[in-house]
Amino acid sequence: VQLQASGGGLVQAGGSLRLSCAVSGLTFGNSAIAWFRQAPGKEREGIACIVSDNDDTVYSDSVKGRFTIASDNAKNTVYLQMNSLKSEDTAVYYCAADKDGTTNVYKDALRYEYWGHGTQVTVSS
Repeated sequence: VQLQASGGGLVQAGGSLRLSCAVSGLTFGNSAIAWFRQAPGKEREGIACIVSDNDDTVYSDSVKGRFTIASDNAKNTVYLQMNSLKSEDTAVYYCAADKDGTTNVYKDALRYEYWGHGTQVTVSS
């Protein structure tokens, strides 16, 4: 199983970025695919999760209304559209997969068997 995250970069506050997570070697539709982020000196934070078979999504309060998670089943790829970015969104962003998972406990990092390498997002104020 491989997860490949991409799309990070440097953006000004108020701007947008779209992250991608390409998943291979896993039954995509019934897995919970989540985005986490970790800022320097802070714990890893679960921010969004999707189970594409039932179109179930969930967001943390810190990103709700600004970020959107979506999947393209044909490409086995999950996206995180990030709008109205703030300096506090600066972090390394990771995607993770929980085989046969649900969105109910998406913030529990220990549930995710597979992780991608992170992609850096830097928001300048």
